[in-house]
Amino acid sequence: MSPVEHQPDLQEGIEYWETQPANLDGVLGGYGSGSLPRIDALGSRLFLLNLYPQLSTVESAFRPLDAPQNPPRTRALDVGAGIGRVTADVLLHLVSDVVLLEPVESFVQEALSSARRSASDTQGGAKTSWPGLADQSKSVTILQGALQDFDPRKPHHARFDVIWCQWCLGHLSDVDLAAFLKRSHESLSKHPKSVIVDSSLTSICTAGLQLIREQVQDGLPEGLYVVKMYALR
Repeated sequence: MSPVEHQPDLQEGIEYWETQPANLDGVLGGYGSGSLPRIDALGSRLFLLNLYPQLSTVESAFRPLDAPQNPPRTRALDVGAGIGRVTADVLLHLVSDVVLLEPVESFVQEALSSARRSASDTQGGAKTSWPGLADQSKSVTILQGALQDFDPRKPHHARFDVIWCQWCLGHLSDVDLAAFLKRSHESLSKHPKSVIVDSSLTSICTAGLQLIREQVQDGLPEGLYVVKMYALR
C-alpha cells in the first residue's frame, strides 16, 4: 500500500502567511531587498513577451511590424498575488487591466494602499509605482479570496488574455489544482496567444491543458531552488 500523500491545508497556509510582513521581504522569504525582485520581474516580462509579442508597448524585437496603432485592451488575472508585486512590476507594464486575487487580509490591504498611492501620484514621485493608474489608462481590480473557491469567469464574466500563477499553486491539492486550471482555461480569451503562466506546476494532463513553453529563470540569488516557468494553453 502506497503512503498517503500529504494534502495542502488552506487554512494552515493562510495562517502562515498572516505571520509574514506585508512587504517584499515578507512575500519573497527575506529576499525582497536584494536583486531578486528586479531580476524576477524582468525575466517574467521577457517570458511573457516571447509568448505574446503583441503585448509589447514599445518599438522592439518583440513588437510585430503590423502592430495596430490603437490595439485592443488586454486583461490579466494575477492569483495568489500577495501585495501586488507581479501586478505592479510585470503585468501593468504589458496589459491594460488586471484583476488581482489574494486571500491574506494584510497583503490585500497593502496592495490596495499601494494602488491608491500610485493612482493619486500624478507627479510620479511614489516609491512604488503601478503603471497607468495615475493617468487612468490602466485599471486594477483587487479581490480577496482563495483559489479553491475562485472561478475566473464569474467576477465580471470577463475573459483573460493572461492568467498568472506565481509560487502559489502548491497550496492546492491535486484535485483543486486540476479544477482551477480547467476553470482558468475556460476563461481565457479567444486570442490565439492567450496563456496561463505558472511557476509551480503539476497535474497538467488532468486539466486538459498543453504545455507550450518552459524555461529556467536565470540570475536568481544563490541558495534558491531552481525556478522554472511554464506556459499552458
